[in-house]
Amino acid sequence: MQYAFKDGSIVDAVVVTKEGIIPVDSKFSLENYNRILEAQTQAERERYETAFTSDLKTRVDETAKYIKPEEGTLGFAFMFIPSEAVYYDLLINKIGAVKVNTVNLIEYAAGQKKVMVVSPTTFLAYLQTVLQGLKALQIEETAKKIGERVQALGRHIGSYEAYMKKLGSHLGTALNTYNIAYKELAKIDKDVLRITGSSNNMEPMQLDRPQTDEEE
Repeated sequence: MQYAFKDGSIVDAVVVTKEGIIPVDSKFSLENYNRILEAQTQAERERYETAFTSDLKTRVDETAKYIKPEEGTLGFAFMFIPSEAVYYDLLINKIGAVKVNTVNLIEYAAGQKKVMVVSPTTFLAYLQTVLQGLKALQIEETAKKIGERVQALGRHIGSYEAYMKKLGSHLGTALNTYNIAYKELAKIDKDVLRITGSSNNMEPMQLDRPQTDEEE
């Protein structure tokens, strides 16, 4: 499935993950590689190898252009080589040994261009490794968020406890004031009894002060 970017460039395929898309380029020509195999002389072989190395570097550079974090890609891309033989030769430096900025092509691709060169058999292994790595990061990030929320909950509980203590203190003060007023009201009732000879039976309920945890 091809994928088009805003600048009009089109990559051969993408792998879609929650963290972003991974571009996959497979526009790879084996023409000069086949010429290497068919070369009759060492001079021909060296000439075609140089041309093929140039093809590889060009393809790596082109693949790197599909790394567009601003458009939702991850920070690397896959360059798919459809031949296990070519991939193996690259790994053992049988071809591609010509230096590019003092490193071989595989190192140049991965180190400088963030392009992972893969073959039919290694592509899935690379992809699984990447996805497992992303999952591990996701788990780590989730754990971090949970930790942050637990800390926030602790702060909120602490604030709640402080406000409840203040409320208890205010309630205690209000209760004391109420009970004092109750006693004064009882005195008023006695005064009324002395003056009129009868009581109004004013008997407000006296409240007990709520116990704190320390008092329990």
